[in-house]
Amino acid sequence: MGFSSASAAPVARPRSLGASLTAEEFKAVFRGHPGGVAVITADAGDGPVALTATSVSSVSAEPPLLIFSVSAQSSASAVLARAETVVVHLLDAHDIQIAQLGATSGIDRFADAHRWSRLVTGEPVYSGVRAWVRCAVIDRMDAGGSTVVAAHALQSRVERDVAGGEHGDALVYHNRTWHRLGAHSAL
Repeated sequence: MGFSSASAAPVARPRSLGASLTAEEFKAVFRGHPGGVAVITADAGDGPVALTATSVSSVSAEPPLLIFSVSAQSSASAVLARAETVVVHLLDAHDIQIAQLGATSGIDRFADAHRWSRLVTGEPVYSGVRAWVRCAVIDRMDAGGSTVVAAHALQSRVERDVAGGEHGDALVYHNRTWHRLGAHSAL
């Protein structure tokens, strides 16, 4: 169901959307669209999990809400489906090793005990990252082969702030590789 802007009453959507892009066509479209890099951690009681994501977006400042998506193929998806809270680490180029760690499958992302700790509330958090925000999961929505997670920001820490107008060292993923945004990329 969708909503009509004029009446705010539910409007039925057509059942058939017709032809759609192939998976390869869709990937080609988004390959040229860079995304900020984040690592999401959680622990639903069976041990910590982490994954790298480019789908994190702020939704609202009041209340402070964000969303991200998790592929059903991710090794972290089962834990993220049960977790009541998550930590979203917003990375810059100095955090490339954490980004690569969360993106590498088949490894223990928490083997290096010096790299992470637990907040007093129990969530796993990587140390020294540009910024992190602890969130309460408020909703989940199935979307194709992924789950979209909506979360309410509860607590944050910023290690390396970026003042308005400054370039910082943002880490983005573009066309299947990592990039650093900086003064050279400003228009």
